[in-house]
Amino acid sequence: MALRITGIGGLIGFQGFLGWWMVKSGLKDDLFTPGSHPRVSQYRLVAHLGTAFICYSAMLWNGLQILQEQRFLSGLQGAINIMAKLRNPGLRAFQVSSMALAGLVFVTAMSGGFVAGLDAGLIYNDFPWMGERWIPPSEELFSDFYSKKADARDLWWRNALENPSLAQLDHRILASTTFGAIVALFAYSKLSRRARALLPRASRKALHGVLGFACLQVTLGITTLLYLVPLPLASAHQAGSLALLSYMLILGSRTWLPRQRFVALLAKRVAQSGPANARAAIKSPHLHPRNNVFKAFPALQK
Repeated sequence: MALRITGIGGLIGFQGFLGWWMVKSGLKDDLFTPGSHPRVSQYRLVAHLGTAFICYSAMLWNGLQILQEQRFLSGLQGAINIMAKLRNPGLRAFQVSSMALAGLVFVTAMSGGFVAGLDAGLIYNDFPWMGERWIPPSEELFSDFYSKKADARDLWWRNALENPSLAQLDHRILASTTFGAIVALFAYSKLSRRARALLPRASRKALHGVLGFACLQVTLGITTLLYLVPLPLASAHQAGSLALLSYMLILGSRTWLPRQRFVALLAKRVAQSGPANARAAIKSPHLHPRNNVFKAFPALQK
């Protein structure tokens, strides 16, 4: 834990440096010209935003982990049942999907940083169309204007990161994919008999929160676009991305397996609590014998 806290402290210091580095990119002589507006590099803006999200996520994850471990230690019988369910191979697909989905939420938020840095929300202010088409013309999305190489080998990535039209399209695609994946995961938790049997109640509640914030975030994003990015709506949309990521981490803390060191401590506490709890840990009905995490610890074999 000390190493984690040190790492988070280092991230906070690095975040301060990135903030200065970002602001510096907008300090130019032409700011003294009447009517000029400060502009910062979208690359530095996203680097600053991404580090802030990572630092926040690290602090939140550690806090959630501490709270979960405390709950497990204060209710051993409930911890045995939950650990057995989380260790069941039938829940593996849900766990992997929720982990991948948390990463997708983060990537979508970072693409939103490029939209903000390029003022890409001020063009194509309709949805789901972009102008009178589903997507703009290819010559607009992949314009030679943004390429800085004679052979245009940087055409694709420079347009993706510097062309407002493509930046907005990328964000739309990522946001739609994220929302669809969340709805699919929610549907799986309801329609799959195995998921209904194995998913802990706390995980199901967290998944409802994820779906709710996803719906709110999509609504905020579309509304922000239609109303030409007013500052209150834009700020709410950015805050919504952090709230959605927070609930993805809450879902993860209730669905992913705890640290192996904590499992060893839990097994020791179970063994000390009496033979009944030890037998329950060894013979949990939710877990195949080969995957019973408690069997790995001799303290429960006595």
